[in-house]
Amino acid sequence: MSITLKYITICITASAFLTACGNSDVLELPDAASTTGNTSAKPESKKNNEDHIADRGTLTDLLANQGTEEIGAVNKYLWQASLDVLSFLPINSADPFTGLIVFGKGRAPGSSQTYSASVFISDPALDARALRVVVRASGGLASAETQREIENAILSRARELRIAQAKL
Repeated sequence: MSITLKYITICITASAFLTACGNSDVLELPDAASTTGNTSAKPESKKNNEDHIADRGTLTDLLANQGTEEIGAVNKYLWQASLDVLSFLPINSADPFTGLIVFGKGRAPGSSQTYSASVFISDPALDARALRVVVRASGGLASAETQREIENAILSRARELRIAQAKL
């Protein structure tokens, strides 16, 4: 057997062993203040065994990607919020696996200025660091303030979508 095959076998065996050992209850020791008058205090189980199994999930849950906040490799709330906020622009291309949405030229409601935009969602987390917006006006790039306002609008809409789905 080659060294790589031995290494893989050892890693799989160690992982199986550690997984089997992780099924114990978490014990909570009583505080010193709560035991001053009670000498017969016993440690209590913080969670029962079924709660631990439900918290961990399984490998198939991880691979199935069900119930997550992702579309492809990006956050689905940021994706949908980007489409909602920039709905006045036509979509030229969208790729949920790379996280890139390219919008064509259009006019914002109440504006005579022509805009186009590109949105890049780089992470599956609902986080400001995962979102990059580039807005182009007819005279070049839009101001940093305009781009920041659009990013904030997308983030706010994404949070609204997440809260709305959590209430279902």
